[in-house]
Amino acid sequence: MRGRTRLKINRKALVTRHHPVMTTIDPLSPLSVGNGEFAFTADFTGLQTFPDKYTIPLGTQSQWAWHSSGGHDVWTLDDVRLQYRDETTKLGGYPIHAEDKEEPYHWLRQNPHRTQLGQFGFHIVSSSGAQVQPESITNIEQTLDLWNGILHSRFVVEEQEVRVQTCVHPDRDQLVVTVESPLLSEGRLGISIRFPAPGMTARGWDKTIALNWGEADSHVTRCIPDGASGATIERTMDDDSYAVKLQWTQGELSQVGQHDFLLQSSPSSDRLEFAAGFSSSAELITLAGVQDTLEASRRHWETFWMEGGAVELAESADPRALELERRIVLSQYNTAIHSAGSVPPQETGLLYNSWFGKLHLEMHWWHAFHFPLWGRTQLLERSMGWYADILPLARELAQAQGYTGARWPKMVAADGKQSPSVIAPLLIWQQPHPIVMAELCYLADPSQETLQRYGDIVLESAEFMASFAAWDEQGQRYVLGPPVIPAQENHKGEHTWNPTYELEYWRHGLEIAAEWARRMGKPVPPQWDEVSEKLSELPEADGVYLAHENCPDTYTKANIDHPSMLGALGMLPGKKADLQVMRNTLLKVMDSWTWEHTWGWDYPMAAMTAARLGEGAWAVDLLLKDVTKNTYLANGHNYQRPGLYAYLPGNGGLLTAVAMMAGGWQGGPEGHAPGFPSDGSWTVRAEGLKRWM
Repeated sequence: MRGRTRLKINRKALVTRHHPVMTTIDPLSPLSVGNGEFAFTADFTGLQTFPDKYTIPLGTQSQWAWHSSGGHDVWTLDDVRLQYRDETTKLGGYPIHAEDKEEPYHWLRQNPHRTQLGQFGFHIVSSSGAQVQPESITNIEQTLDLWNGILHSRFVVEEQEVRVQTCVHPDRDQLVVTVESPLLSEGRLGISIRFPAPGMTARGWDKTIALNWGEADSHVTRCIPDGASGATIERTMDDDSYAVKLQWTQGELSQVGQHDFLLQSSPSSDRLEFAAGFSSSAELITLAGVQDTLEASRRHWETFWMEGGAVELAESADPRALELERRIVLSQYNTAIHSAGSVPPQETGLLYNSWFGKLHLEMHWWHAFHFPLWGRTQLLERSMGWYADILPLARELAQAQGYTGARWPKMVAADGKQSPSVIAPLLIWQQPHPIVMAELCYLADPSQETLQRYGDIVLESAEFMASFAAWDEQGQRYVLGPPVIPAQENHKGEHTWNPTYELEYWRHGLEIAAEWARRMGKPVPPQWDEVSEKLSELPEADGVYLAHENCPDTYTKANIDHPSMLGALGMLPGKKADLQVMRNTLLKVMDSWTWEHTWGWDYPMAAMTAARLGEGAWAVDLLLKDVTKNTYLANGHNYQRPGLYAYLPGNGGLLTAVAMMAGGWQGGPEGHAPGFPSDGSWTVRAEGLKRWM
């Protein structure tokens, strides 16, 4: 049987044994500090001193900082050709790529894009007066203290030690740094502060990740002194602007270039502290003291670890247990600083830009669904209000396509406007996400306040879903598509209908929304019940589920990308899923799927399916499957491929699967850790987890 103990988990020991420790330069694993709204990613020096040594750009990013090249609304969606419009029914109309609309198409995909707020690094001078290169730095020792949220860095330059603490305030967009070294008083160590250009010129999604150090005249940097130990730097880029407020101790700031500054300590001091606050306006920045920030960080992170859920696996006999435990701990940290902001995150969080820094709403579930399951509902609720903010746009989108309710787009900036794409406008599986995430919030707080807060989001999401399902007179059923692109995106929209996962999700979402209407004392629209009851059956052939109804080659030519049919039982309770057919499906996927062409969240998705089928050993094997896309780097990020070095949906999916496997699910087995193997190879201690749907 699965090992069990009544002893409480030693939370501090659990977390601290997984502190990332760096003693060399790891190009794929820079370390970050942040708070969900703002994050700073550093190299081995604790700052961004040697960015060229890292494959991943060293970012300083926030949820609010966006830029549009050339100004706002250079192009609008009216300038992109709409396709898949049925002039008879007046339904559809999607901004798909067209060769004669290249310029507006690419501009709208790239804008607005998330802004890099500046680069903070050391300026280190050797005894001969030359700039020190990383090859001459020795005794590297860097530890990310997860328990306190503080990055500690130590290194030696010409036998002189440098010690650095780097931290982000838990409640402000503020970075603080402390530096101790004899090199400071010798004038050989200073802080370089540089601001890149915002230009966005590349068309490929993976060409936008690097900071732009050209185009110096495309932006303006203005420094306004604030006494002897402070300054405000105002930044202007086309129609966008922001401010950086600086405070320091015993030093002086000088401008050394058009967009470059150097902060140096006084000759009498071997210690330098500074704080940098960021906002869209200088008037909105109130800096906390450096020591106050460090103390606030310690309190915040200790509370985070002590009050949320915890899973300990270290006493397991299975030799993979400690690695899974490491992934769990680091995924909690990384999703807290990258996926818990006031808007849904981009797929690489606040680490660096992928897909121009835009949000992918179908990934919001994977980023944040786990927070309530781990007793941290408030971290999901931070971004749930954003749906209410963009609800008018979602209504307009549904109406423009001939539907009722609110349709949530797929790829957007924080403004909520959909981006043109060959795929994104035809995706639908993001539509029920706000419903099920609101349900998790309600389960955590079953109050009228919760119903009022998210009621419109839930009901209008469902209204679109009911209106989108098309009646098939011949089959006497409702169908989804065509055109539709499923979660497994390698299918053509015009050839796709009734994808398995989306069918079950549609039914599940409508049923939850109907329950919300009853809770709110409102009548359930008859169309919701009719669509739920008469939706097409899940498509299958030869005893296995298909990717969609028109996909007989699901397991041959089409066996790449996500095996999304597994989501119908695993991510979902699978009310209409046949257990034996799903078992056959999972076995077929494990045996024949092209795993190198999957994505990081496919492994926890498959593990959840295995868990619901009572196959704990399969679930663990899938979570830890040895495939490139399931790699977890030293910094805890889920590596995918060159250009996509971090993938937060993989981290969030891992936490969702583990919460389910360790904590159970509604209607599931009542025993301890029902999703883990029962052969005695795993000792699972779990605290504070919530059973999910």
